[in-house]
Amino acid sequence: MRITIALMLLFSLCACKVGPNYKRPPVTIPPDYRGSAPTATPTAAPQPQPAPEAFAEMKWWTVFQDKVLDELIREALVNNYDVRISATRVLQASAQLGITRADQLPSVSGSFGIENVRSVLFPHAPTFDTAALQASYIVDFWGQFRRATEAARANLLATEFAQQVVRTTLISNVASDYFLLRQFDLQLTYSKETLAADQEILRINTINFKGGEFAKTDVLQAQVLVQQAESQIILLQESIAQTENAISILLGKNPGPIARGLNLTEQPHLPEIPTGLPSTILKRRPDVQQAELLLVSANANVGVAKAAFFPQFALTGSFGAQSTSLTSFLDGPATFWSLAGQAVQPLYEGGRIRSNYHLAWAQRDQAELSYQQTVLFAMEDVSNNLIGYDQSRKNRVKIEEQTATYGETARLADVRFRGGYTSFLEVLVTQQQYFGSQLALAQAWNTELQNYVELYRALGGGWEP
Repeated sequence: MRITIALMLLFSLCACKVGPNYKRPPVTIPPDYRGSAPTATPTAAPQPQPAPEAFAEMKWWTVFQDKVLDELIREALVNNYDVRISATRVLQASAQLGITRADQLPSVSGSFGIENVRSVLFPHAPTFDTAALQASYIVDFWGQFRRATEAARANLLATEFAQQVVRTTLISNVASDYFLLRQFDLQLTYSKETLAADQEILRINTINFKGGEFAKTDVLQAQVLVQQAESQIILLQESIAQTENAISILLGKNPGPIARGLNLTEQPHLPEIPTGLPSTILKRRPDVQQAELLLVSANANVGVAKAAFFPQFALTGSFGAQSTSLTSFLDGPATFWSLAGQAVQPLYEGGRIRSNYHLAWAQRDQAELSYQQTVLFAMEDVSNNLIGYDQSRKNRVKIEEQTATYGETARLADVRFRGGYTSFLEVLVTQQQYFGSQLALAQAWNTELQNYVELYRALGGGWEP
């Protein structure tokens, strides 16, 4: 046993790890995101100002300040099935790491047997009881098992970041669907108000038609306004129910009604986004970190494949005792032991080892390209949402102005019609324009908030508990 331990220590001291050590590949990071606010050139000595907290560093409950929405997100993070499934994947990766790491340790087993041998010459042969311990150890001389453990550990961390990707996506999906629901609610409010006004116009036109003051077309055109508003209400009620169902599924429960908080136009959101430096995205976005860890794993697997070219050293040992009585196992010459060492060098495998090595390198190169591509996509994602958020805010302001103009135009057209200066057709057209602009305004509010949500996700925020 002393010899076995000495050999194991000797081989461990002389062991190495073949294969490339990981080094982060170069990626091109711009100094600023395209679409971010340009930095002003100071004309005087700048005064020290506290740096604003980067948007991605803010907790999601400080970004979305609707308490009802916050509660929905919390419920989703606990009950959502995608999150729970991703948690089981983390457990699987952790178990796989334990399995792989066990290859670095000796294997010890015990045995106990009873043997009774009878023959013609010895018809009364005794029964032998045998107990033994066997130990085997494959020396990780080339670092094959250590590289495999390195790959398994990287896979575990990649799985954990994949879980964070699921959480990030879930938070953004809940917020997006909630804002969409509030858009439909606002449009439904506009539609009901329009319906009430159109019904009043229809009532007045009908009375005046019966009195001989208005034409039949005035009544029919008023009916068109009422029918359009009623049709819009039906469509919105359908969309509201379906969006509530979608949110319910994200919460991990059966379809049902969803609580409401602040109105769409009351949702707090920052007018200017402190994005931080683009280089921080390598650490903030979980999908980027996941891609890098998959590269780390593929890089380690190259070492595993390379170690197959070299001889493997195996040590085995056993110790036991044999006796005709259980009480005399350790007495006298009944004990036995053995120690063996073996070196196995592959000579011909039909090209399998070399092909596995080439495969490992190709997979490693693919993982590197995927990592670089993920970083590139992340930069595009942030830039697109920065531009989208800025432009959607400007668009929403213009539609607000347009809606106010349409509202005043519709009011004046109604005054002109009642004064006999124009036909009801002008009222019909201006009312339709005003109603359509109100619906577009609600959609513009939602588009602005959707870009707000997506920008927070793109910058890597939202997944930390």
